[in-house]
Amino acid sequence: MNRTTDVVIIGGGIMGMSIAYHLANKGCRDVVLLEKDQHFGTGATGTNAGGVRHQFSTEVNIELSKRSIEMIERFPEEMDQDVDINFCGYLFLLDNERDVNSFRDNIALQRSCGIETELLDPDEIARSATEIQIEDIMCGAFYGRDGITDPHSVLQGYTTQARRLGVQLEIDSSVSDIRVKNGCVQGVGLQDGTWIDSTTVIIAAGPWSGSVGILAGIDLPVQPVRRQIMVTRPIEGIGPDFPFVIDFSKSLYFHYESGGILTGMSNPDQETGFDISVDEEWRVTHFSHAVERMPVLEFSEVLTEWGGLYEVTPDAQPILGRLPQVDGLYSCTGFSGHGFMHGPICGLLLAEEVLDGCAQTVDIDPLRWERFESGSLAGEYNVV
Repeated sequence: MNRTTDVVIIGGGIMGMSIAYHLANKGCRDVVLLEKDQHFGTGATGTNAGGVRHQFSTEVNIELSKRSIEMIERFPEEMDQDVDINFCGYLFLLDNERDVNSFRDNIALQRSCGIETELLDPDEIARSATEIQIEDIMCGAFYGRDGITDPHSVLQGYTTQARRLGVQLEIDSSVSDIRVKNGCVQGVGLQDGTWIDSTTVIIAAGPWSGSVGILAGIDLPVQPVRRQIMVTRPIEGIGPDFPFVIDFSKSLYFHYESGGILTGMSNPDQETGFDISVDEEWRVTHFSHAVERMPVLEFSEVLTEWGGLYEVTPDAQPILGRLPQVDGLYSCTGFSGHGFMHGPICGLLLAEEVLDGCAQTVDIDPLRWERFESGSLAGEYNVV
């Protein structure tokens, strides 16, 4: 069976759903979104920690955060969906000269962009997060307008509004082929034998984007990398004003979650792959470091834990916009652990790219695929 539509979006997480909504909101409503699983947002969107921050080392990421967080703040009014945003602040802990010097430069850049990040001395850190052990910490970077929000609510808002505007949202729809003819995309084939004819296809498949790109003969350098999170039961004295704390050199983080603490730690030696089971050996390593940094966790009880996937590129930057190899093929993927917080603005940017010919709200040229061809990579330093 063949169908025809103006735009096909591959991926039903925050990126795909935000793109779908913004296309429809700009008047393009003949859109089909395809999600391979039985529910939307079961990939990276559903397993991330919910952080939103302005503290990045590249101007384009700072600008994406500014725009996206403003959109999240307006979500209850504009999208009729509460998202429980909590501006508890992000506190980066720095324990070596290299990171301190890099963060000094980053803070100068952030301030030039209107983000008033502060460099805190140990005494100021101790007052901000009394539960944290800081004997080895040289200083910290803090911005009070960073925080956390609920990924599921943001996704639900876009899902509801996209459906209201007429977008076809389909689950159990795994793409098995992307048809390209004479350098132009022609449509996609599904595993059930269905073909959807379309001259515009957007790859927003998160960690699976590299595999999807291969279907069109495109090398999208996106690798899936396992990360895992645990959440404790409530801990006396921990409240919602506890900041999102990142022990930067260890890629270890903590934030308040339903009376307890959510914590994660990136394994620098993690092999690529789609396995999201909890690595018991790394769990022990993570928790031992977590207790050293936050001793109150030693006697806490783990409520739940899970694994998920980062979608990692060589420079820890996303790949946005049209793909030059195939006319009508676009990418919105590769966010390397900071995708959820940029989902709102990137949906709008892709809608502009498709309907207006070029993204306008933010200049995405530093994030286009062509940077890999030219070698002009400006990696993001503030990756956890």
